[in-house]
Amino acid sequence: MFNLVLFGPPGSGKGTHAIRIKEKYNLFHFSTGEYLRAEINNKTELGLRAKEFINKGNLVPDDLVFEIIESLIEKHKGVNGFILDGFPRTIIQAEQLDKAQTKINESVSMVLSLVVDEDELMKRLIKRGEETGRHDDNEAIIKRRFDVYNRQTSPLIEYYKNQDKYYEIYGLGSVDSIFGRITNIIDAYFANIK
Repeated sequence: MFNLVLFGPPGSGKGTHAIRIKEKYNLFHFSTGEYLRAEINNKTELGLRAKEFINKGNLVPDDLVFEIIESLIEKHKGVNGFILDGFPRTIIQAEQLDKAQTKINESVSMVLSLVVDEDELMKRLIKRGEETGRHDDNEAIIKRRFDVYNRQTSPLIEYYKNQDKYYEIYGLGSVDSIFGRITNIIDAYFANIK
């Protein structure tokens, strides 16, 4: 099973590229952000709990997110693999994921990180907020999300580098050119495991 973690700061293009990766490699795509937003819109208990954190630009607590991920892995055992988009976001989540996957003889295959500078990310997110009406895409919350990302999520770079699973993708240019960079790395991975 091919298990891909799609990594990068808010606005780096994870969602856009995850859809294309899913289609090309026939993987199950799971976005924690989309899932939690759907729960918030449906006013579920989980959604109401998550909304308190998201509206302040904070990460949803590890235990809550991991509950969702464990359930996801259990429900979709027969798929070719997963794209985890927006998870893990902390070292604790990465360690929990490793433990859960070890139980079923699986592991993260690779981590692809979309690298984009913060000025460009700010422009993208402000534009997205204007186009979609997402309340968390305003300048104050975006700055808070960058800060949270830099403090809590960026340490995962070293975590996955130490496992030789981390690959950086230059995240500027056309969607097609970025996607080409992504597929070159994934295709090289598959060529090496044959």
